[in-house]
Amino acid sequence: MENSTKTIQLVQAMNGKSIKVKIFGNEYPLRGENEDLTKRVASYVDGMLTKIHDKIPEQPPLTVAVLSALNITEDLLQEREKHVQEVTHLEAEVEKLSNYLDNCLIAEPTDQRIQ
Repeated sequence: MENSTKTIQLVQAMNGKSIKVKIFGNEYPLRGENEDLTKRVASYVDGMLTKIHDKIPEQPPLTVAVLSALNITEDLLQEREKHVQEVTHLEAEVEKLSNYLDNCLIAEPTDQRIQ
């Protein structure tokens, strides 16, 4: 199911408006549903490539690209883990509130609830 969803998204993106972006000195025509998001993604990739290249300018572009891909993937995985932790925390808080409200309703006499 996940692959079919990605295929649909890819087809939709291919039907989207072409957007020209500059990444690491090269211009690329990209297609996407959301022009602002596409530009932000391209800017993020360009920034990472530039950051890595500035640190190790003697490395060939392919090495810079691979190291940038690794850094971007690490950022993504850290954000996913952070999201999972936040969702887990929120679920625990909702459970506490639910239990508290259940206990309040149980403790309240029946004749006071119907007013």
